[in-house]
Order: sequence, then C-alpha cells, then structure tokens
Amino acid sequence: MDIFQYGFMVRGLEAGIIVALIAPLIGIFLVLRRYSLIADTLAHVSLAGIALGLLLGLNPVYTAIGVTAVSSVGIERLRTSQKIYGESALALFLSGSLAFAMILLSLAKGFNANLLNYLFGSIVTVTQGDVRIMAFLAAVVSLSLFLFYKELVYISFDEESAKAVGIPVRFINVLLIILAALVVSLAIPIVGILLISALMIIPVITALQFKKGFAKTIMYAEIISVLSVIFGIIFSFYFDLSAGGTIVLAMLAVFGIVLLV
Repeated sequence: MDIFQYGFMVRGLEAGIIVALIAPLIGIFLVLRRYSLIADTLAHVSLAGIALGLLLGLNPVYTAIGVTAVSSVGIERLRTSQKIYGESALALFLSGSLAFAMILLSLAKGFNANLLNYLFGSIVTVTQGDVRIMAFLAAVVSLSLFLFYKELVYISFDEESAKAVGIPVRFINVLLIILAALVVSLAIPIVGILLISALMIIPVITALQFKKGFAKTIMYAEIISVLSVIFGIIFSFYFDLSAGGTIVLAMLAVFGIVLLV
C-alpha cells in the first residue's frame, strides 16, 4: 500500500476517479447519436489550446478548455448548417486544429517535456488545484446532465420527434458538445490528448454489450470506467508504465472479455 504514501499518486487517483465518473455520462450520448468521433476531434482541438497556452505562458489546461469550448460551438453550427455533412465538419476541425497547433508549437520552439505530458498524460503533474478545478467542472457537467437528462435521452433516440414536440434540439446539441469539450479538457492530465476519446467511448460500448436499459447501461459504464482507471494507475505505478496507456488497455481488455462472453 506504499502507493498512498506519495502525494502525487493520491492526487492522480482523485483526478482519475473524477474523470472516470464523468466521461461515460457524456460518452453514452455521443455513442448513441453516432458522435463518437467528436471526442477525438475535440481532443485534437485541445492540442491547439495546449499549444496556445505554452506559447503565451498561460496554464495550458485553461487555454485548452477555452479553445475546445469555443470550437465545439463552431463544430455544431457547421454540422447543422446543412452545407456540409456532419463527419466532414469534424474532419475540417480535426485537421485544421492540428495544423494550427503545429504552427503554434513551431513558434514556441517545438516539442518539450511538458507537451509530451499533455499528449500522453502524466498523473505526476496533477496538482491539488487541478483536482479542485476538475471537481468543480465535473459538478457543472453532472448538474447540466441532470437538468436536461430527459431531453438528452429523447433527442438521442429520436431527434425529429423531439423537434416536433417542441424540445429545443439545437440548444441541447450545443450544450452536449460543450459538455463534451469540458470533459475532454478534464481528461488531458490523466490519459493525455491522444487517448481521451477512449476514456469516453470504450466503457460505454462495453456496457452496451449487456443490452440492458439506459440507466443500467450508464451504471455498468461507470463501474468499468472507474475500475479501469484505478487499476491502470496502480498497475502503472508498480510497473513503471504510462498511466494513460495502461488505463486504455485495461478498458480494451474488459471490452474483449465482455464481447467474448
């Protein structure tokens, strides 16, 4: 139990559990609406925010939150404009943000150790202030989902019918993608930019294999997510491995077992 003697590991576990609890709550709506690639797109957008923070000497997590939230609104507006297909809007933002990040990084003198931490995750860099910010934003996301739960479920299964009965579909869609942007930004220190989408998607598609009701599917996804994060962090500590990679591989192992069964 010597893992709990290190403050950075305790903070990493706290942050990991917060992210593990909140990620599937957003992920289930993205999966059911065929929006899984949005998480990956927002992750690449967040890289531009990280690069901007490194260039300006600001906290990269804060700039990632701002850039990702603003971009999420742009993605949704472009997607619903009917001028281009939804997946094409994602491709535009994914490639554009990656190119923008490369330009900013070249101005900031390229790659460094800090950038690698954001790309692949590094729980040793999580501060107590980061944990408090994560807890606050997680509470905001949870409250928003609670307030608009019925609308989100309705739209996830039948958007046209939701429009017909007067639900503000456009507002709910924008709200969902902004919440997804917040979760993406929260997950950066734990699994890194390159693996964020896995944290939001894999537990959900694993839970869907049980073919239970909506509430039970969320519960199973939460259990899978939390246990995978805890196991991944502890395993990575004792075997000196990347926490982000270990967490995602643990989730994939659970998915493989459930799929076989």
